[in-house]
Amino acid sequence: MRSVRVPSQPQAADVERTRRADSGDARTGTGAGTAAGPAATGPVAGAGVGAEPGARGEHTHSETPIPRPRVEVARPVVQRASVRGQILDALRTALVAGELAPGEVYSAPVLGERFGVSATPVREAMQQLALEGAVEVVPNRGFRVVERGTRELAELAEIRALIEVPVMLRLARTVPAACWAELRPLAEATARAASSGCRATYAESDRAFHRAVLTLAGNEQLVRIADDLHRRAQWPLVGGPVSRGRADLVADAAEHSALLDALSAGDLQVVQSLVREHFAGAS
Repeated sequence: MRSVRVPSQPQAADVERTRRADSGDARTGTGAGTAAGPAATGPVAGAGVGAEPGARGEHTHSETPIPRPRVEVARPVVQRASVRGQILDALRTALVAGELAPGEVYSAPVLGERFGVSATPVREAMQQLALEGAVEVVPNRGFRVVERGTRELAELAEIRALIEVPVMLRLARTVPAACWAELRPLAEATARAASSGCRATYAESDRAFHRAVLTLAGNEQLVRIADDLHRRAQWPLVGGPVSRGRADLVADAAEHSALLDALSAGDLQVVQSLVREHFAGAS
């Protein structure tokens, strides 16, 4: 009878090593014959410090798309406030020059065609003039230039004197003569504007001179209020587009130089009389 050789049973230690190797291959995906070191049986990838991103299919921050900063396309900025301001200055000039007659009604579209702009900035500028008292709103028609008489001008002259005369007297006592010399070019500018006979040009230079004098008082609110009153006093009267001729403008401008002389000399009596007469003459 032939004997059958039975294979010897593997040792327990060999079985255990084989089981661990198979288990490690399943976890790590390594093939047979790969050296199994401490790293192969270490912590699961991605669970510890230094683990590579994306191991075990985990979603990491590096895989999240980072939004790029939005690039704004440069667009031209429409200076609407600037257009409104330019139209406002143009309307004020037309008003002082008598081109906008007292009592007449002007529509925003018609004025817009005149200035080459839409009706919107004209309407906004006219609304500002309405707040200043130069025009009044006429529903469904436009804006009427306010009719002003000599009484209103006299009232404005009185208010200006009440505000500016005390300030002028204080400045005459405190401001050095050298400061008044610096205002000579402004006085000379008013004389040149008066010689041109253009009422609008003179009105602007006249206000510039008075603003410069009052600015020395260091009170911005005073300067703003006084300038507003001064502008109102320059609006034309009923009865004609221009109430003062070239000779009147030249005489008014000459008083600026005389006022600087009195302020520089500190002559309070002359300063007071000149300021009051200057305002009265302007009305």
